[in-house]
Amino acid sequence: MTGASTAGVSAERRDEMREVEDRVTRWAAGRRDVVGVLLVGSWARGTARADSDVDLVVLTTEASRYAADDAWLREPALGEVIRVQAWGPITEWRHVTASGLEVELNIGSPDWARTEPVDAGTRRVVSDGARILHDPAGVLAELVRACA
Repeated sequence: MTGASTAGVSAERRDEMREVEDRVTRWAAGRRDVVGVLLVGSWARGTARADSDVDLVVLTTEASRYAADDAWLREPALGEVIRVQAWGPITEWRHVTASGLEVELNIGSPDWARTEPVDAGTRRVVSDGARILHDPAGVLAELVRACA
């Protein structure tokens, strides 16, 4: 994250965002079903504003399990869920923290990251700014290269 581009964001908000990143990355690393976590959008580009949300894509081999049972939400502890919305192959779980930071946790299958060919919607998301947070098998690195 580049500090120059996020000059209007308070140090407290940047710290909170880093804590969200760390919490989700640690949570993902402890789950065998999670094959990748990607930070996308303004925080990944380094252009976040004070009102920017945090956009994360979590790829899992068990995406349907997340939709069927929300007990997993306690583990990353991202605040109150304010919306659950399906967007094609991805389901958004939008949270709001006590400070008002909105965190969009988008859960989908590894198929979202397929590269032959790259889906137009996936390409748009990745090309708009992406930073890999967790990628044990290199699935997201391959996707980012394909979208470059």
